[in-house]
Amino acid sequence: MSAADSRTTARRLLGAHLTGRGVTLRITEVEAYAGEADPGSHAFRGRTPRNEVMFGPPGHLYCYFTYGMHTCCNYVCTAPGEAGAVLIRAGEVIDGAELARERRHTDKDRELARGPARLTVALGITLADNGVDLHAQGAPVRLHWQEPVAQELVRTGPRVGVSGPGGDGETYPWRFWIDGDPTVSPYRPAKPRRRRAG
Repeated sequence: MSAADSRTTARRLLGAHLTGRGVTLRITEVEAYAGEADPGSHAFRGRTPRNEVMFGPPGHLYCYFTYGMHTCCNYVCTAPGEAGAVLIRAGEVIDGAELARERRHTDKDRELARGPARLTVALGITLADNGVDLHAQGAPVRLHWQEPVAQELVRTGPRVGVSGPGGDGETYPWRFWIDGDPTVSPYRPAKPRRRRAG
């Protein structure tokens, strides 16, 4: 997989197929993160053991744990030594729906992978998949490129739940989604952090 900037890759990922442990989905929503130049990125303050995979090589899966309960996954897209990744936010399950329903404990198909945490559950992705080569034969999680989504169907806006400067939708309109797709997650701004008294 050749390297590319995160915004270019984000657009390209729309419509691609992601397969994990018996379930395949069509990606309908993503967010781009530009590493050390991006205040919304996990790599903004440099390389750490947690974000190591974000620094390449491209084509690998960067997984992280959030809110003490959810795993989210990203497609790493930049050259080795540079941090950049695309959060895979939502998708439409197109194969293995019954298995996805069992994993998600719901029969509402539009909700199976509508949001980054639901998506990883539907695909059976865990933190153990951090660093997986998404283009390797036999990998537990695989990405398959498809024809790009028509540009007139792509919408952009602020990233979901990102606080501070990185959440400025004027500067970082780096959430990309397929217009009108029912599996796209609703936009929610970051919740302001409550300060402790005293």
